[in-house]
Amino acid sequence: MEKPEELTVMRTVHMGKASLSVDLSDGSERGEYVNQDYILQTIGRPHRAVNLMYTYYPKDKEWPARISEACKDRKVTFAWDYPYDDYFPYGVNDEPFRFMRDIRRHGQDVTLTLTIDCSLDDEPLREIARQLRPYGRMRIRINHECVGDWFTHNKRFSFREIADFFVRFSGIIHEEAPNVKTIFCAGVSKEEGGPVEEEESMLPAYLAADVWSADKYLALHFGWPYDDTEEAIGNRSFASSVEETYRGFQYTAKRIRSITGQDKPLVLSELNVDGDVVGALHQGEVLKRFYEKIRDERPDWLEAVTLYQFRDRGRLGLEIEDPNNAQIGIPQPMLADYRETIQDPYFCPPMTAGEETAFPAKLRWGGAEDADGLELLLHLAHRPEFLELTFEEPLSLMIECNGRWFYKAPETKCVDLMGAFTGKEADGADLPVRIFATPPEGVNPDDGSGDWMVNYRTVMKEMPKLRVRFTPVGEVN
Repeated sequence: MEKPEELTVMRTVHMGKASLSVDLSDGSERGEYVNQDYILQTIGRPHRAVNLMYTYYPKDKEWPARISEACKDRKVTFAWDYPYDDYFPYGVNDEPFRFMRDIRRHGQDVTLTLTIDCSLDDEPLREIARQLRPYGRMRIRINHECVGDWFTHNKRFSFREIADFFVRFSGIIHEEAPNVKTIFCAGVSKEEGGPVEEEESMLPAYLAADVWSADKYLALHFGWPYDDTEEAIGNRSFASSVEETYRGFQYTAKRIRSITGQDKPLVLSELNVDGDVVGALHQGEVLKRFYEKIRDERPDWLEAVTLYQFRDRGRLGLEIEDPNNAQIGIPQPMLADYRETIQDPYFCPPMTAGEETAFPAKLRWGGAEDADGLELLLHLAHRPEFLELTFEEPLSLMIECNGRWFYKAPETKCVDLMGAFTGKEADGADLPVRIFATPPEGVNPDDGSGDWMVNYRTVMKEMPKLRVRFTPVGEVN
């Protein structure tokens, strides 16, 4: 029997900010939330942030029901033909908080997209802000796509009223939850130097926001599910080129910088290629070309891209929701393209090794792109048959090995790392195994420290036990 090699704590490691961050939307009016264990196993790595879509119209008589359920007998010919938006109701059945906790345990930040009644007084807005304090470096996107005509906020309020509400809510967020950044998602510029849609009315919101945003699909059937794509061509669907879409975002970033005199990050909060338009077999190839365009251009005006979404009842998901069972997803061809694309180093947070250290070791979780962990070195002569780590401490951990990420829940003891070698070899060099500790409850406890809202700290007391074998235990003839 081969003697198992010993793991040694060699050094600390810092996880930093990717050149371009990749985010993912999970759940909306078109699909249910999918738990992060499943997504991590499917994708193989965490995202920088996961976006959740919710609505808050507590003055409406139908509230707090999901509006499609409250109005199930209403004749509807468009997805937005309801009194308020058909997202999940905010604050009902512990949502979105249990999903936010799930996201953070799995080493990701939260982005909350919230369509909300602009006539609300300050106090309910303050309560929402206070609820967000324990969730670390999250972001809130308030009344997005607000230069359109489909959302309830646009049907009830003018562009200036929407902007003024954003300024008011953003100010409250900054006062009550300084850990949360606000995202203003509005229009785009259609030509270089040209105006951004409704820019005069929306200027106060651009000035007040922490992050600027725009949504744009390379192809979209926005009449789904109320007409077929063939019927929707030229009416309720569209397609644009990779070049045209990219340049539109570039023009938008330059224009917003010009009219505000500010330099803030721009994020693409919703992007995809609708398989209803381009077909399932071409969807991934187009999406891949767009991400590669970003990688090759290396834009200094773009911070992150959010893929909308993981699982969809239509064809905007890496998986389609099984119509026979909403708990099951049907992987689409684009899933493999996306999974490969976001493993490019340009989209991955860099790891910087630090000083040698020993147990007990202090770990800090500041967010998906700001964390201090441990890097253990393991020498493998070749690909193992068994590779496992056993932990006796009830810690919540994210573990990276050979480009593959694993989650260890507090109650879990053994982590099987063999998934890191599927289709890959170990070249005999020292293989880093990186360990980061995330908040076990998904929230930062108020421990009295001045930075508790943005940093979670814990101590790892002992080395995990290693089981490694290079040959099977037995053979079957």
